[in-house]
Amino acid sequence: MGKRVALTGNEAIALGMRQINPDVVAAYPITPQTDIVQYFASFVSDGQVKTELVTVESEHSAMSATIGAAAAGARAMTATSSQGLALMWEVVYIAASFRLPIVMPVVNRALSGPINIHCDHSDSMGARDSGWIQLYSENAQEAYDNLLQAVKIAEDKRVMLPVMVCQDGFITSHGMENLEILQDEEVRTFIGEYTPDYSLLDTKRPVMYGPLDLQNYYFEHKKQQAEAMKDALPVILEVAEEYRKLSGREYQLFEAYRMDDAEYAVVIMGSAAGTTRVVVDELRAAGEKVGLLKLRVFRPFPYKALQQVLGKVKAVAVMDRADSFSGFGGPLFSEIRAGLYDLETRPRISGYIYGLGGRDLGIDEIKRVFAETKMIARGGDAADLVTHLGVRE
Repeated sequence: MGKRVALTGNEAIALGMRQINPDVVAAYPITPQTDIVQYFASFVSDGQVKTELVTVESEHSAMSATIGAAAAGARAMTATSSQGLALMWEVVYIAASFRLPIVMPVVNRALSGPINIHCDHSDSMGARDSGWIQLYSENAQEAYDNLLQAVKIAEDKRVMLPVMVCQDGFITSHGMENLEILQDEEVRTFIGEYTPDYSLLDTKRPVMYGPLDLQNYYFEHKKQQAEAMKDALPVILEVAEEYRKLSGREYQLFEAYRMDDAEYAVVIMGSAAGTTRVVVDELRAAGEKVGLLKLRVFRPFPYKALQQVLGKVKAVAVMDRADSFSGFGGPLFSEIRAGLYDLETRPRISGYIYGLGGRDLGIDEIKRVFAETKMIARGGDAADLVTHLGVRE
């Protein structure tokens, strides 16, 4: 039976980690993630977990230690933000290529420079092609629920890939909310015991990690990673259904809000979905056929499922909290456009970059996005294919 509590997003993640009770956690502090491991360290100190907490000298070392622990057969976790994720860059790719089921909470924060400690998605979006599954959370409840599901997804033998569980820095990570948590035993029954197929410590079945892999086999190993990422889609849905039966909370690859008869819609990820949902309700009350698609799973990218929902509308505005600096909008925008390309009849798609460095996204700005998308849906032309929303000109 669930218990109602008031927690910040970081506290919710730390509590979930306590319930998971991983074998090893290696971490280095960075704002706004620091609270997660700080809270978790108190659980270690108080003897509430059996976890070996490894404090290291950098985020690169944190991921390296986590990789070593996971390769030895441990259930291993770490957490980071922003420059910390960037400093892990080399070994983030290694974790995925070794097919290690590491779970890493990422508290989204802008990448430098200039130095900024507030939210955007440039850190995790920068790692979008590293081979990690990426789950995005709107609030503390979703961060907690995504964390628990991430363990089962990562460790599924059809997948065996690491998972990032993302939440918005300060907005979610430090904002206190009411949420419902599971009992410790429910969590441990849900995730089960981790039994690795291979371990560096198994002398009877020796394995090699990190060998030289040249033309003869490298390509095949990359193809295996690609197939595992595709195989993760049905696993994510299976785990979500099992979690629904346990918690009563339903998760899919995305939330399609008031999309059944929508003529135009917004696609967004993270905490800003809550504000957008309010605008959708307000516009619906005024007779407008609008909808919202909140993407939860960005990697693997669920383009076929998105086609079924977004293919029915006339126009779509895709809102990115990161810029790819490609001259062609943000990463979510370009992937949505590519994913809908094969539709015989497809919506017109415009892009908006918003909220960089923690800039607030207001209701009036979201209304502007819907108004411009409505105009496009009715045959008008956007002034710009991609708009930087809320910038002082």
